Amino acid sequence: MEHINARIASSYRGQPDLIGLAVIENPYPYNPLIDGLDLLVLVIMKKDIALNETEHVRLDGKRVLIRTIDPNSLNEWVSGGENRNIIEWLVRGEILVDRDGYLNGVRERLLQFPTSMREQKQFTEFAGFLRTYLQAKQDLLDGNLLDAYSHVLTALHHWAHIVLIEEGRHPELTVWKQLKRVHPGIYKLYEELTVSPETLEQRVQLVMLGCEFSVMNKMKSSCSLLFDILASREEPWSIAELQSHSSINVLHVDLSLVLQKLVMREYIREVAVMPESGDIGALELRYMIAN
Repeated sequence: MEHINARIASSYRGQPDLIGLAVIENPYPYNPLIDGLDLLVLVIMKKDIALNETEHVRLDGKRVLIRTIDPNSLNEWVSGGENRNIIEWLVRGEILVDRDGYLNGVRERLLQFPTSMREQKQFTEFAGFLRTYLQAKQDLLDGNLLDAYSHVLTALHHWAHIVLIEEGRHPELTVWKQLKRVHPGIYKLYEELTVSPETLEQRVQLVMLGCEFSVMNKMKSSCSLLFDILASREEPWSIAELQSHSSINVLHVDLSLVLQKLVMREYIREVAVMPESGDIGALELRYMIAN
């Protein structure tokens, strides 16, 4: 491995736009950590150079995945959960080149798991939970039992992630192994859903009750990121303004459902305002913190 790393480092070190270079070896033959290849090379380049490229090459008998991205894209991966493997890549990878300590800074931030990062991740997971949980409820009403099972299982994963984030743990590293120690009650629900001798409908309904009682109570804490943004000014916010906010636009979260549920719970207010066109028949809905 050392000679491969040295070869990789020498091939990139001379590039003036290189910010950082890290390598991680696939630990298991069937682990999809690096998409089934033997080695991942993560290349961080300046924004005007990086194109979020993917390459597959063979190097000294190893099949190598090369991902080239810029710091903004890396931040989106870390914050938004779009590429869950990125956390393990950065925590476990061997840093070969690190100009200005960029990659070590990212790794240190991940290990510290600051409040701002937790809020982003928890909000993302809650939005995912809400959508899949409500879809499972609709599936039950429609008599689509297998679809209800699939969606409630996904909702249960989001719930597990929320709990781990509250404990200051990254859910990307392992979920149920961590959760069994942190919150055995949710782990027991997972077992009830997947291996219980009861009928499928009974299992789904049991988990749905747990979701209704426990996770909906986490709505306020899980949406603290959104509340802070809404409270940052007196004027109500349009959904477009919220969606484009720097703390939210990296998360790739659909806010519509979350906003409507927060309005129903009276955590926020829905305000109808006159649009710029002056058409009183098509008032724009905006949102603000409830008093």
